[in-house]
Amino acid sequence: MSQFFMHEKNDLVNEAIEGILLSTPWHNLSRLDLGDEIRVVVRSDWDKSKVALISGGGSGHEPAHAGFVGKGMLTAAVCGDIFASPSVDAVLNAIVNVTGDAGCLLIVKNYTGDRLNFGLAAEKAKNLGYKVELVMVQDDIALPENPQPRGIAGTVLVHKIAGFAAEQGQSLDEVKALAQRAIDATSSIGLAFATCHVPGEKRDERVDPGHSELGMGIHGEPGVVTLDTQNSRKISSIMSDKLAQALPDGKQALLLINNLGGFSQLELALLTREVLQSPLAARITHLIGPATLVSALDMKGFSLSLLALEEAFLEALSAPVQVLGWVPMYDFAPISLQRAEKIGSVLDFDASENAEVAKIVAGVTQTLIDLESELNALDAKVGDGDTGSTFAAGAKKIQRGLNEKQLPLDELPTLLALIGEQLATVMGGSSGVLMSILFTSAGQQLEEGSALPQALMHGLERMKHYGGAQPGHRTLVDALQPALEALVAGESLAAAAKAAQQGADATAQMQSAKAGRSAYLNQQSLDGVKDPGAYAIERVFAVLAR
Repeated sequence: MSQFFMHEKNDLVNEAIEGILLSTPWHNLSRLDLGDEIRVVVRSDWDKSKVALISGGGSGHEPAHAGFVGKGMLTAAVCGDIFASPSVDAVLNAIVNVTGDAGCLLIVKNYTGDRLNFGLAAEKAKNLGYKVELVMVQDDIALPENPQPRGIAGTVLVHKIAGFAAEQGQSLDEVKALAQRAIDATSSIGLAFATCHVPGEKRDERVDPGHSELGMGIHGEPGVVTLDTQNSRKISSIMSDKLAQALPDGKQALLLINNLGGFSQLELALLTREVLQSPLAARITHLIGPATLVSALDMKGFSLSLLALEEAFLEALSAPVQVLGWVPMYDFAPISLQRAEKIGSVLDFDASENAEVAKIVAGVTQTLIDLESELNALDAKVGDGDTGSTFAAGAKKIQRGLNEKQLPLDELPTLLALIGEQLATVMGGSSGVLMSILFTSAGQQLEEGSALPQALMHGLERMKHYGGAQPGHRTLVDALQPALEALVAGESLAAAAKAAQQGADATAQMQSAKAGRSAYLNQQSLDGVKDPGAYAIERVFAVLAR
């Protein structure tokens, strides 16, 4: 059984609809009381004086379609099972319950089930005396030879444009005509790295790792071609080129960036940048998104839609609405950079030579660089797997300065201060800041006349003060503090190295961690695993003791 957040599969859609009704801030949604099999979300503030707009289809595309019910957009949404068209009876009941003398427009995505069920319901409603018209959204351009293009994310643009016309009190013919112009002006194309996860079903793994599928349907249908890349720039270029070819000459356009469900906000931001760096950007004046508007459950993918603009569309798209799923349109403006003054190094020093210090710096930095993979693997067991890379980044920076003879090796206070400054810049996360505090504070103490062991111990105390870690908390402090205590007591580097090893070994037996990412793990995850930071300190002192 595949994993999916739900109680019972048969209750999933009905219970999700209840969640939508509970979460609307305008309290303007209701469900027709027609039993569990007929799922129609309607405006509770509807008075039938204007043209009603009804859309719908299979569930799993949220916020479509119930998320677009409300003032300024849809009057009702008819919800089927996951990826299954609602029944004729469900659509007919929606028409009958929301349609007044002004009539009703059905906005249907071009899929066989939706065409048949909405179409037959429309004919039945006409026989009952209702004024009903239907428009078919077919914005997908991924399959250019297909005589029946699919309706995908561009559908929401039609909802918004037709919804504005209906809210203004336009006639059924006028609303239909504007909706059809929007349909004719809309082109969309999608791409996914993986298909979606249907509740209760095994995920289809047909897309190989590192590949993507251009034109994958919003129900997981195969696309037009499989690309042997997931590179953002290549993919964006291919898709924007196809959209540009579909845009009529001389027309400016609105771009809708739609998440199919599984793209992170970080990826969507990059996608936005890539498309708006392409030649297509010269013809884009307005944007909607990036946002999730028509999803395919958790599909790892996105779609791009272009709307060839006219003044009526801009007016309609900019009007306020009271719906859960819509996001505002905004003007496209290029990136602007604000002038700023860059603060460089505050240290004023001259590079100098000291063979003994150079040997120590070379040994420590190379040790940390060589340990990168080993520390990352160790950290993956108790953290986020980057300790080795973090320490190696700092070590490479210092080593580069050593190789280029740009370090004040004969001025130890200045050297420690410089190391502290550079580690804060190149080491990520909290590690860089903590190590910077240690070296910066130690450099200050040396400048004031302290011996090196005492200066380093002072730096450790300041690091503990700001970082919060203490001996026994299962961090690098458990190895570093006993090593420095041995040096302060006048013992040899060999004794300090042994103390560091004992401290690192002890972390593998500690019942819990009280600092760092390991503090979020249980005892079972930590048992028998050395703290990677403590292990790094152990190895550094082993090199120093040689």
